[in-house]
Amino acid sequence: MIDETDAAGETPDPSDPSTADADTSAAETAETSVSETAETSAEDVVGAPSSDAATAEAPDAADDAESPKSGVLAAIAAFARTHRLPLMIAGGVVAFGLIGAGAVAAGIASNGGGAASAALATTTPTPTPTADPARPVPEAVAAASRLRTCSVADRAADGRLANLQAQVMNASTGEVLYDRGGTTASRTASVMKVLTSAAALSVLGPDYRTPTTVVKGSEPGSVVLVGGGDATLSRTSSGTETVYPGAAHLDDLAAQVEAAWDADPANPPLTKLILDASYFGGDEWEPSWALKERDDGYMSNIAALMVDGDRDDPGSNTSWRSDDPVGRAGDAFADELGGIEVIERGVAPAGATQLGQVQSPTVAELVDKALVVSDNTAAEMLARLVAIETGSGNTFGAINAGVLEGLAAYGIDTTGITIVDGSGLSDNNAVPPSYLTRLFVKINAREGNLGVLMDGLPVSGERGSLSYDDRFAGDNSVADGAVSAKTGWIDTGYTLSGVVRAEDGATLTFAIYALGDVTDEAKQAIDTLTTGFYLCGDNLANL
Repeated sequence: MIDETDAAGETPDPSDPSTADADTSAAETAETSVSETAETSAEDVVGAPSSDAATAEAPDAADDAESPKSGVLAAIAAFARTHRLPLMIAGGVVAFGLIGAGAVAAGIASNGGGAASAALATTTPTPTPTADPARPVPEAVAAASRLRTCSVADRAADGRLANLQAQVMNASTGEVLYDRGGTTASRTASVMKVLTSAAALSVLGPDYRTPTTVVKGSEPGSVVLVGGGDATLSRTSSGTETVYPGAAHLDDLAAQVEAAWDADPANPPLTKLILDASYFGGDEWEPSWALKERDDGYMSNIAALMVDGDRDDPGSNTSWRSDDPVGRAGDAFADELGGIEVIERGVAPAGATQLGQVQSPTVAELVDKALVVSDNTAAEMLARLVAIETGSGNTFGAINAGVLEGLAAYGIDTTGITIVDGSGLSDNNAVPPSYLTRLFVKINAREGNLGVLMDGLPVSGERGSLSYDDRFAGDNSVADGAVSAKTGWIDTGYTLSGVVRAEDGATLTFAIYALGDVTDEAKQAIDTLTTGFYLCGDNLANL
């Protein structure tokens, strides 16, 4: 029961007479180890003098065996024999407490808590403990986000959403408020047009235009119509408004060619038209697209030379398309020129004399068209021009590298993103909702040229594909004018991503994917969930 060190951690000196007397007296009075404990405890409990105090007051025990100290110890021993049972109980309690305290101290010490050992040392101060250099020091913990209580769990549980992925971010703080599979890259449907537009604004700029040119052919009486990737060029008469505002017209181009041709009397009559669509390469139809998209009037073949997006009806957004847009453009231009006897495919000779040229609408105008009514052909035109401008190539296979290079300017990690087309029609596209919420923070801030994209978005109840009768209707109309977002739809999913100006004044960016076995009613379920984001604002809970 006697420790080999005292409270200060020092070994007792056996030559110290007072210490020897105390040990001898204790040995004479102790009858059992329990009695010894009881005696020692009695001093602590009842306030008897400590051994240090006795030593300070007593004369040398070797000179006077009948010293006052010996008398006191004898009296204590007698008291202990008379009150053995109570003292044994008290001693046991104190001993148990000391053992427990020792265990706690040992536990703290084993976890690097040097301060606990210092606290037990009451006689001699110990140095301030320092962190063990071999142990890592935890970094400061970031302040916890405030508790949010507004739940959209019932809206998110709507079966019409099928396999839901979603993320919501506070655009001002960058805090993710709501997440359901937000980091998983999945098909985007037409929300892909947001990435295509952002890349085009970065690589090409909002004022970029692409030309359609006519040059003199290598054979007498021939000209070459050279496509520059302008899908908006129209066969309608100049002044006629088509689905593409600002589109150039074939009659204007033909007039320039005729004037230039007639200006040289040595020219024979024009009888041959050569069509050069070599600016775009590879397949005209992406293999993962369903052909019914063309038959139903939602998508054209993608070629560097076409008119009116190859629509049967230049004034209708949804109109049947052919399997030969280049040939149809050639026929329309031959009609404008008159006297053409032969039309064939070919390539313009190097350094040929230019006879005429018209320009496409600006990239800003094309972005607006691609976003507001989700024009697929305009989006593919932008994606291909981006690929060419970045040097990635001129085929569908070059779009991924080209668009990703364009997006790199915004400083957001694109790891895991796969871009098969510019329109989002392919199931093989893959973008996580988390990328969109971050990109829309920059779009909302109008970073670089992204204000053009922000202005081109549909608006709930007011503009474009979010103003149709089946969007933000009924109870969801409370969010009219508050949601600026890109819609998306393919057979295997409906999507929506953009910016919400919430009821509480917060600005949120969001992305919702409803994927799998979906029906047209998924649109209403998406609107209902988005309205929930609007109503909750910054109090949106991740429940």
